[in-house]
Amino acid sequence: MSLRRRHFLQLALGTGLSAAGLGISRAAGRAASRGDLRIGLISDLNSSYGSTAYIPQVSQGLQQLLALKPALLVCAGDMVAGQKRGLTANQLDAMWESFARTVLTPVRRAGLPFLPAIGNHDGSPGFEADRAALRRFWTPRRQALGLTFEDAGDFPFHYSVLQNDVFWLVWDASSSRIPPAQIQWARRQLGSAAARRAQIRMVVGHLPLFGVSQGRDRPGERLEQRAAILAILAEGNVQAYISGHQHAWYPAKLGPLDLIQLGALGSGPRRLLQGGIPPQQTYTTLDINWPENSLVETTYAVASGQPVAWSRLPATLMGRTGGLNRNAQARSIRR
Repeated sequence: MSLRRRHFLQLALGTGLSAAGLGISRAAGRAASRGDLRIGLISDLNSSYGSTAYIPQVSQGLQQLLALKPALLVCAGDMVAGQKRGLTANQLDAMWESFARTVLTPVRRAGLPFLPAIGNHDGSPGFEADRAALRRFWTPRRQALGLTFEDAGDFPFHYSVLQNDVFWLVWDASSSRIPPAQIQWARRQLGSAAARRAQIRMVVGHLPLFGVSQGRDRPGERLEQRAAILAILAEGNVQAYISGHQHAWYPAKLGPLDLIQLGALGSGPRRLLQGGIPPQQTYTTLDINWPENSLVETTYAVASGQPVAWSRLPATLMGRTGGLNRNAQARSIRR
């Protein structure tokens, strides 16, 4: 058995209990074995409504993630602190300029493409000033993100990208309902020649399909059209739906679909519905090994820079709409 394969199996089996009750792996500082492609995932960076400042953990976690040298950084939304009536255009623009200084500029200076999804605090439906500010910020920066677009007609609200043999579909899940026309667009995109050429397909949106955190397992905090969405994802042979909003990381499996619910890098991390892991800022990596047809998911606690022990996650989460089973840390790719 090769050393690479042995380490892959060790990751699959978990790494032991945490120190100091934080769910940190005993394998201190030991990152996941690097695959052919490493992807960085972050979400929920913002502070309180209207804030133009970020808590220190945002920059701290971002630097830790950049040091792991992913090939792409994906953000599942809530980059700024909008969704507050009365914010002026100048205030909204100031929030986005602060995001550029704190997050986007360091990422692009490191040479990483940046793939954003829109959160409810970025541009929720009904907050037209927020959505106008979002367009003002992102439209002129589209060509400078390092992305290879397939369909950028409504960027940054929904769009598709083919990057490093991964087909990315980003839709506007900034509220609990995705517009019907956008669902039909997603079906066409996932059935396109570009999606079929890709080695793997991923979908990114801010709201999740299930509630996983305390205080967020209720209507309005998760997508409503679950059956229709799951049918589209199955039809499109999608590997994972990557979401934020819940402010707590939980990697689940629903049939062949990976559900990657990201934790918060910014303010207000939450507890899972069950289990003993305390609220903590986190970021996540996905390591893909094409020859072995494998994917390894690893999440890190910003406070330590160390992986969160997979074994500390509840094997099952029971919510109002049913149960979710914890995924395996190492799993096969859907072809």
